[in-house]
Amino acid sequence: MWGGRFAGGPSAVMREINASIPADKRLWRQDIAASRAHARMLVAQGIISSADGEAILGGLDTIAREYAERGIVEDFALEDIHMHVEARLTELIGEAAGRLHTARSRNDQVATDFRLWVRDAIDQVDAGISAFQRALVARADEHAAAPMPGFTHLQAAQPVTLGHHLMAYYEMAARDRSRFADARVRLNRCPLGSAALAGTSFPLDRAAVASELGFDAPTDNSLDAVSDRDFALDFLMAATQTSLHLSRLAEEMIIWASQPYGFVTLSDSFSTGSSIMPQKRNPDAAELVRGHSGRIAGCMTALVMTMKGLPLAYAKDMQDDKPPVFEAYDLLALSLAAMTGMVAECTFETARMAEMATTGHATATDLADWLVREAGVPFREAHHIVGRVVRAAEERGGTLEQLDAETLAAIDTRLTGSARDALGLAGSLASRTSHGGTAPSEVAKRVAQAREALGMER
Repeated sequence: MWGGRFAGGPSAVMREINASIPADKRLWRQDIAASRAHARMLVAQGIISSADGEAILGGLDTIAREYAERGIVEDFALEDIHMHVEARLTELIGEAAGRLHTARSRNDQVATDFRLWVRDAIDQVDAGISAFQRALVARADEHAAAPMPGFTHLQAAQPVTLGHHLMAYYEMAARDRSRFADARVRLNRCPLGSAALAGTSFPLDRAAVASELGFDAPTDNSLDAVSDRDFALDFLMAATQTSLHLSRLAEEMIIWASQPYGFVTLSDSFSTGSSIMPQKRNPDAAELVRGHSGRIAGCMTALVMTMKGLPLAYAKDMQDDKPPVFEAYDLLALSLAAMTGMVAECTFETARMAEMATTGHATATDLADWLVREAGVPFREAHHIVGRVVRAAEERGGTLEQLDAETLAAIDTRLTGSARDALGLAGSLASRTSHGGTAPSEVAKRVAQAREALGMER
């Protein structure tokens, strides 16, 4: 390719470090789609002949069939997917193939191809997150009123329902989808026609190319267009946040599946055994999802470090932009599928959850609220009173509900007999009716809204 400028060829090491085809061969569909749009525009603008355009389009169709059927034979001398396609096109149609590269550079080619690939990846990830949300909502609907302990600092804090807990992850996933949607809007400008960095003197119709490829418009600055990788960073940052949410649920599944908790039994489909201990059921899928989050965050950091000091416009460092995006996508897609399956197929041990829902004197706050509401006690004072009630229960080795009316009255005369009603699990859950609260009635509302948003039938 460099024969006009260089007398000698690159060394073997240079060929290897310079070649990106092992990674960017994944862009072949996008490269051919962009080349088709470019060729049609060149014909429409009278820049190349109709005959050459037809030959180019026919050759690209042949290459697409070949790649789909047999894959790509990598040739490091051809460096990247763009030159692989061009070389094969030359073999198929001869001299006309050379006209395809009129008014474009590999710089705007790769910027366009990569945007197209990331856009497709966002759509696939969105579908995966939607499926994850559906699994969460279905199980939340099933367990909208099932009590379980709610935790802070991994200590029993207040009772919640399992449905409420699962819907918390639905909300996280909704934010994840919004981040990917925002990233998609920002990336949807077409760089093709920016050429190497300065635009071109040919009378291009960049808007037509952008429209054919599904972009909203062409990019407005050729320097920025060929050197921008914000869209890849947006994808990686959204992927990192999504993977962190998946990792949090994976960690909970791991804890809940342990014998001291016993809150969930994972299905055989998402568990493994031990090579030496026949009784083991290991939550390996959840552990791998948890591990993948670190790798995805590492991919994001890798591209941040690649881009942090690059002057305008294109630099070869940017050849390393695609491997972290591809790796993050693969890991995230797999993690989403695994977590969706785990949620859909696991058995929640609701009796055990209900048994543990009042551990740690979890209804103490309900008693403080009762003092505020029924006796007009300032909350801070009520907090101190109930602290003494908790201490009394601990000294007796029992629960708050086991304290009799005389003991409560001895602590504070305003703790009348009806105060004990505030300590019950069902009453505690039913009382949390504030918007977004854990009351089964509120959970049912949120589930109904989520079902409507996702187009789920009852």
